[in-house]
Amino acid sequence: MNDAKTALGQKIIAAKKAKGWTWPQVAEKLGYAPVWTCAACLGQMSMLPETADKAGVMFDLTPAEVELLTQAPYRGSLPTAVPTDPLIYRFYELISVYGTTWKEMIHEEFGDGIMSAIDFDMTMERQPDQKGDRVKMTLSGKFLPYKRY
Repeated sequence: MNDAKTALGQKIIAAKKAKGWTWPQVAEKLGYAPVWTCAACLGQMSMLPETADKAGVMFDLTPAEVELLTQAPYRGSLPTAVPTDPLIYRFYELISVYGTTWKEMIHEEFGDGIMSAIDFDMTMERQPDQKGDRVKMTLSGKFLPYKRY
């Protein structure tokens, strides 16, 4: 985990909160999807220099911080192997329970390969429900078959 990128992400979150912005609003200003924008601001994606410059103005960042936004990250931001934050742990739990099912069903449909996390899109939305609102996430990754050589 890159401590400088993590600290910068916390600074950006504080500035975003102080300005009363949402991630969709920040994303619109930077020209990217909300999920990608949030990940980039938290240090998990690298921004193009022109995007980093915009973010620098928006969040009052130093030139060194703007440069840090353009650097390729060390991906993976969890402080422990098994997450302890309850919300993040639920995703770990989903993988623990359904990971082998997802793998089996993807292999049945596509063959032996993986879903790319590089050629990837994700959306998140609130889904109203009379029993309590639901979180709807859609993951879309390119299928990459394993090469035989």
